[in-house]
Amino acid sequence: MKQTTDTILMIRPCSFRKNEQTSINNYFQNEIQGWSNEQINEAAQQEFDDFVHLLQLHNINVIVVQDYGQEDTPDSIFPNNWISFHEDGKIVHYPMFAPNRRLERKLDLQTPLKKAFFHMTDIWDLTEAEERQEFLEGTGSLVLDREHRKAYCSLSPRTNSGLVHHFCLEMGYTPILFESFQSVGDIRLPIYHSNVMMTIGNHFAILCADAIDNNMQRKLVIDHLHQDNKEIVFITEQQAAQFAGNVLQVLSRTGDAAIVMSDQAYHSLLPIQIDMLAQYGTLLKSPLDVIETCGGGSARCMMAEVFLPNTKY
Repeated sequence: MKQTTDTILMIRPCSFRKNEQTSINNYFQNEIQGWSNEQINEAAQQEFDDFVHLLQLHNINVIVVQDYGQEDTPDSIFPNNWISFHEDGKIVHYPMFAPNRRLERKLDLQTPLKKAFFHMTDIWDLTEAEERQEFLEGTGSLVLDREHRKAYCSLSPRTNSGLVHHFCLEMGYTPILFESFQSVGDIRLPIYHSNVMMTIGNHFAILCADAIDNNMQRKLVIDHLHQDNKEIVFITEQQAAQFAGNVLQVLSRTGDAAIVMSDQAYHSLLPIQIDMLAQYGTLLKSPLDVIETCGGGSARCMMAEVFLPNTKY
């Protein structure tokens, strides 16, 4: 199984803003004082376009789908939470915590994928779990080591342990479950998505071990990463808050690796951390300040990896 892909699907937003339904338990979301929703959306669209341009300049295949705003979908810029694409041709639809995020599933992603010669064999729909108030938000909840078939999952209101086990049983993964926390005032509260505090690449991992308060759970995660010969780049909680864990390794069409992150994430890293990551690909950074501030997500959240078989080749 491949850990990285050269094709990314991204959704250009139409009505981006701070989503009041997700800010309940995404403590990275903030207001931009004095800005209207129209100004926020326009700035986010510019950041999106610049980000796509950067990826394309480095020969990464990006399939862009425009959200035309038929529904109220302020977070449509983050497609990796509700859909994933797998090497066997399977597409998975995930149960979402926020009702207005469930509307994103009405977007037609199959047509542009078919036009790009990607082949789909099956859709596995987990969304009925929403009726039980159980959620599993895609590769936000599941940080997948595809090569070693392990799914690292930080449990939260967005990540249900039963659904993690159900996914792993069906897809052939071993679940690595733990809890991670961030300080909100004087309180430790669950980090909403696993991919905010860790990343898995071909031969490396980024991990905010300090966020895993339980010593045994922290050791479990680190031991599994070492077992699979991953060099771990440890980041602090402050760096995680600057989205240094919300990173994705991708490939160019020529097979060159890139490690993609936001400008804020890059500038939070120490020189030694940058040197460690640079062994595994060219570091690409793009300013995503408005998207990060209002959306509480960053570069990795914006990229849905396409692993589907391609009939063109």
